[in-house]
Amino acid sequence: MGERALKFSGEHPDTDPGYVVAEGRLKELMPRANALAVAQRTGLVDVHAAAGRKSELRRAIRALPIAHLAQVGRQAAREEHEMGKTFTFKPGGSTFLAFRTAAGTMLTAAQSHTELLVKHGLSQSVLEEFGQMLGQFDEAVTLGNDGRTAHKGASRELRQVATEIVRTVRVMDARNRQRFQADGQLLGSWISASTVLGAPRNGPVVTTPKDTVTSPQDSPPNHTTAPAPTAGDVRPAA
Repeated sequence: MGERALKFSGEHPDTDPGYVVAEGRLKELMPRANALAVAQRTGLVDVHAAAGRKSELRRAIRALPIAHLAQVGRQAAREEHEMGKTFTFKPGGSTFLAFRTAAGTMLTAAQSHTELLVKHGLSQSVLEEFGQMLGQFDEAVTLGNDGRTAHKGASRELRQVATEIVRTVRVMDARNRQRFQADGQLLGSWISASTVLGAPRNGPVVTTPKDTVTSPQDSPPNHTTAPAPTAGDVRPAA
């Protein structure tokens, strides 16, 4: 909507000082809104990518190094009874945090008892890969956390900027209605350009601008109500 309003104003310039100020404000807001929309999207992509990577690594870690250590631990338990318990993988839950805690504990124990475990078949190569995979898991966790932070921060600011865009266009609306009150075609074009299309999933629906065209011939095609920016439904300007 902001982009359409700017395009209309560029095609139909006005020298009214107040309108010029409002148009300038809109020109400042739009690049920020678009940048925030990109940051919001990038953060969300990182969150999903991290979740997929963590799931992939968890499966791989359980299938290879953890399974190997469990077998070696059972063999070592014949000599050192505590080894059987140490290498029994019990994450205590299905969360990534529980998995990381249990896997990290197992890795630390294996590194502390390497000499004993090697005598019962521990592969140093597998142990090293275990450490590398957990490092990659931690990187995925960091990526997801950073992405979530970036997404939430961008979404919060984008809601504020979107509200400012709507308010600015409403300021411009009165002047354009005055300018084009005798030209139904241009008035309809402005109303179409300054209307937010679509409705939020949840929340009230209002009209932007609030009043509508009075005569049928002035009504723009597909004129819809406009949602006020809400916390759960931010639409970045296109």
